[in-house]
Amino acid sequence: MNMSRAVHRRHTGGRSPNFRFLRHMVEMALAMMVGMVASAAVFLPALGMTVDEALRRHAVLFVLAQAFGMTVAMVVWMRHRGHGRRSCSEMAAAMVVPALVLIALRMLDVISGPICGVYCMSTLAAMGLVMLSRPSEYGRWATPFPR
Repeated sequence: MNMSRAVHRRHTGGRSPNFRFLRHMVEMALAMMVGMVASAAVFLPALGMTVDEALRRHAVLFVLAQAFGMTVAMVVWMRHRGHGRRSCSEMAAAMVVPALVLIALRMLDVISGPICGVYCMSTLAAMGLVMLSRPSEYGRWATPFPR
């Protein structure tokens, strides 16, 4: 094994790009869940409602709160793991754009009812698309220190 391979193996932890890609996806999904719980923990008591009531009566505000919580948690974790501003901005957009689309559709009465479930599924898809668009970024080993 030559020196550059040994350095690369040590830098990547010996893990394949596919493993690191999947690891990033799982970490982001967990960060999203933490953000969702945290934003709901602030939003629901402020309205004095249960989740079901807020989903029905304040669907747009609930999705805005969820988008904010998910985005903040995801960006904080990505910065901790050493991702640059560009990657963080891309992931933030993957959280915000689906919310804006669904909110616009809801406000135009194209769709009705709670939109939070559709929003969460669409953010996972958007996140996957962003990651697939730049596999070299999301398949590399992220360091625990921001650049």
